[in-house]
Order: sequence, then C-alpha cells, then structure tokens
Amino acid sequence: MDENTYRNRTNTFNKVVVGLQRVGIAFGPMQLLTVKGRRSGRMLTFPIAVNKLHGGRYIFQAFPKAAWVANARAADTVTLTRGRKASTARLTEVPVDERGPLLRELVTGSPASVGNRFVTTGLAEEPTPDGVAAAAQRIAVFRVDPA
Repeated sequence: MDENTYRNRTNTFNKVVVGLQRVGIAFGPMQLLTVKGRRSGRMLTFPIAVNKLHGGRYIFQAFPKAAWVANARAADTVTLTRGRKASTARLTEVPVDERGPLLRELVTGSPASVGNRFVTTGLAEEPTPDGVAAAAQRIAVFRVDPA
C-alpha cells in the first residue's frame, strides 16, 4: 500500500474514532487528545491510544511527522477525552534512552498489529519487541501526568 493510500485510510479511521468518542462511545485505549496548534493557535483534536505501562500512562508516536507530536512538545497542557469524560494533562517527553523498555513492553503486551504498525509506517525495521525498542530514537514517547 502506498503512503497516500495509507494516509487516506488513517484519516478516515481517525474521523470515525473522533465522531464515536464525541457521542460518548469509548473503546480500547483510544482517547481524544486536544492540543493548541503551535503555529495556528487553534485547538486541534487527534485520536490517540493512551497505554498503561510501568505503573504510568504513555502515548506513543505511531506515524512519522505526526502533527500532534510537535504540538504536544510546544504545549503546557493538553486535554484528554474518553467518551464524555475530559481531563487536563501534561505530556512529558520520555528521554530516548528510557524509551526502549517502554516500547518493548508495549509490543510484548499488545496484538501483533501494534508492532506491525511501527514497521508499516517506517518507524521500525522489525515488528518484534526488540526491533521496535531499537527504533526508540525515531519514536516519540510521552508520559501522561496530571496537570
């Protein structure tokens, strides 16, 4: 599948997830991340998986050049919404040297599609826990902290 087809399918899926979440239907680890655009200043919303690992909550970049990553880096706080519940949070970027164990745990405890997504999007070379962990320098990881 070429990059444009993949991007179009992802955008369609994202619109469906946002719509379901906005009417109160939450599923899996999906939440809506609302963050102020670093250039536009507008509030932007992205469907994001918030994963519970190592006693904390984490968000992982699954797509190269994901706009939410740059916006989260620039923002003081974000809003996370699950169904009809919203909360304000701080996203703290995990240093590169601490990402490997988190990525390994994410892939180990998730369906194979999670590891495959990192390969399909070009962030990792292998879908295995060690293969994804080896790509830690290319995958942004944020810890979700209360604001």
